[in-house]
Amino acid sequence: MAKNDYGASNIKVLEGLEGVRQRPAMYIGSTGKEGLHHLVYEVLDNSVDEALAGYCNKIKVSLNKDGSATIEDDGRGIPVDLHPTFKIPASEVALTKLHAGGKFDKKSYVISGGLHGVGISVVNALSKKLIIEITRDGKIHRQEFSRGITKTKLKVVGKAKEDVSGTKVTFWPDDEIFSTVVWDYKVLETRFREVAFLNAGLKINLKDEVKDKKEEFFASGGLMEFVKWLNKSKETLHKPIYFKREMNGTTIDVAIQYNNSYRENIFGFVNTINTVEGGTHISGFKTALTRVINDYVKKKKLLKTGSLSGDDVREGITAVVSTKVSNPQFEGQTKTKLGNSEVKGFVDSVVTTSLSEFFEENPSVAKKIIAKALNSAKARLAAKKAKDLVRRKNAFSLGGLPGKLSDCSDKKSDRTELYIVEGASAGGTAREARDKSYQAILPLRGKILNIEKASPSKALSSEEITNMITVIGTGVGEHFNAEKLRYSKIIIMTDADVDGEHIKTLLLTFFFRFMPELIKNGNIFAAMPPLYRFRKRKDYYVYSDEELKKLTEKLGAASVTRFKGLGEMDSIQLWETAMNPKTRKIKKIFIEDDVDADKTFSMLMGDDVQSRKEFIQENAMEANLDI
Repeated sequence: MAKNDYGASNIKVLEGLEGVRQRPAMYIGSTGKEGLHHLVYEVLDNSVDEALAGYCNKIKVSLNKDGSATIEDDGRGIPVDLHPTFKIPASEVALTKLHAGGKFDKKSYVISGGLHGVGISVVNALSKKLIIEITRDGKIHRQEFSRGITKTKLKVVGKAKEDVSGTKVTFWPDDEIFSTVVWDYKVLETRFREVAFLNAGLKINLKDEVKDKKEEFFASGGLMEFVKWLNKSKETLHKPIYFKREMNGTTIDVAIQYNNSYRENIFGFVNTINTVEGGTHISGFKTALTRVINDYVKKKKLLKTGSLSGDDVREGITAVVSTKVSNPQFEGQTKTKLGNSEVKGFVDSVVTTSLSEFFEENPSVAKKIIAKALNSAKARLAAKKAKDLVRRKNAFSLGGLPGKLSDCSDKKSDRTELYIVEGASAGGTAREARDKSYQAILPLRGKILNIEKASPSKALSSEEITNMITVIGTGVGEHFNAEKLRYSKIIIMTDADVDGEHIKTLLLTFFFRFMPELIKNGNIFAAMPPLYRFRKRKDYYVYSDEELKKLTEKLGAASVTRFKGLGEMDSIQLWETAMNPKTRKIKKIFIEDDVDADKTFSMLMGDDVQSRKEFIQENAMEANLDI
C-alpha cells in the first residue's frame, strides 16, 4: 500500500459485537476449553449478582444433549421495558451492546462480579444460537439471537404466576470460534462448588444430560465449610476460625484453619471472583496475620529475641479471604488481581481486631498456632542457608551451574528450552538428539524428593532440587524473580510408564509449590514420547492403545515396538518424536483452578491414602499401564 493510500476508508468500524468475534480471547481468555467454560461463568455471574442483591436463591445449570447449556435462576428477571436511548427492550440492549447492563447502576447492584457489563453480550456474540426467556410481571418473554444478531423480537409466549420471576438463558457455543464445544462436567463442578461456599444459602444444581450426572451445591456454613473441605485430606490443628465484618461498604469474610503440613494455601475472592494473583485484600490479610501473631508472642514472652517472619506464621495455614466490594478495580476483564488500595487497610483492620479477640478468647487454639510458627522459625535458619546458597550462584555463569547440565549455547531466554530428563541413559540420548544452540539437558537421578511431605529446609537441602532451582535461575518463594528465568520452555521428559508418570507428578508438585508463577506464565511443559513404533513399509509413532488399534485395523499387522523407556529410543527417534519443534508433541501445563489444583496435589502426594486409592480406581482406564 502506498503511503498516500492510507485514508479514512481504511479505518474499519466494528459494528455491534463483531469485534468480539474477531478477537474473542480478549474477552474470555482463549478459544479453547478454558474459554468455552468461561461462557457459562459469565451467565452464571449474572445470576450470582442477583443472589448478592438478595433476589435469587437457586440456580439451575443443564448441559444438554444437543450441545447447548442452560442457566436458569429465580431472580427478578432482566428488565423488558423499552430502553430510553436505544428504543428496544432493555434485555435486548444487555445482549447486543458491550458495556451495557445493570452493573453500572449502583441502585440495581451494590455488589457485583460482572462489573464490566460485557458478560452476556459476549456469550451472545460467541454463540451460534442463543435463546433467552424472562419471567416477570406475570408474563414469560422469549427472544432468539444468532452470533450476536437479533433474530426475533421479544415476544410474550406465556403466563406466569405474579410471584414467579427469573431469567433462563440457553446457548449453543459457536464451533467456528471454539476448538472444542464439548462440556467438561468436572470443570464446572469445581467452579460451582466454590460459588456455593462463597454464597452461604445459595443452591446451584448442575445436570449433565449426556452423561446422566447431577449434583447440588449448597453450603449453609459458607467459608467455614470451605476451609474444612480444603483441609479434608490433611490433619488439622483446630476447628476453623471465622469472622465477618463490614467496613465502609466493604464486607470482609475470613475463615482460617491450620494443618500439620508445611504448605501455605491462601485463597482470595472478590465478589465471588477467584483472584488467582491475589491483590490488596490478600496483602492486608498477610500483614495483619503476621502482626497479630507477633504481638501475641511478644505479650506472652514466647520468643527471646527477634520476631516471626511472614513465612513462619503462614506455614500450614489454609485460609479463604472473601471480600464484597462495591467498586472493585481488577487488572483486566479476566479479574485475576484486586487493585483497590483502600481494601488493604480495611482487611488489615478487620483481621487485626477479630483475630486478636479470638486469640484472647481461645488461648488453646492460639497456643497450637504459635507452636507451629515457632517450629517453623527454627527450621527457617536451615532453609535460609539453602536459599542463600541458591541465590549466591550466578545463574548466567557456567561456573555456578551443576556439572550434569548440558547447557545450550544461546543465552537469549526467549527461545531457549530446558529438558528435565528422567535418568542418565535417557539424558545421554537426549544430549545426542538435541539442537545444542537452544536446547539444554538436565538429567535427574531417579525420583526427586516428594516435597508435599517434606519441610522447606529438607527440600532445599536436596541436591536434585537445588540443582533445578540453580539451573532455572528464578529463585523460589519470596526471592522468586521471573525476569531471571533462563529458559522460555521447561519441558519435563519422562518414560511412558508408571514410574515415568510418578516422576512427572513429583516434578509438577515441585513447580506448583515452589514456582507456581512459571505454570501460570505458561513456561512449564510435558513431553509426549510415543508408546509404540508401528512399522509397515514406513515407521508410524503411536501415542495410545486406541490409536494403535485403529492403525492395525487400517493397515493390518506388522512389527510393533513398545517404548517402555526413553533410553530404548535412538537419538533420531527421540528428536523426531519429542524434541523437534516441527514434529514433536508437548503439553503446556496450566492451572484451571488454584483450589482444585491444591486439593489434587495434596491427594496425590500427601498422606490421604484412601482418597488416592479412589482416584486411581476412577482413572485407571486412562492410564498407560503394562499388566
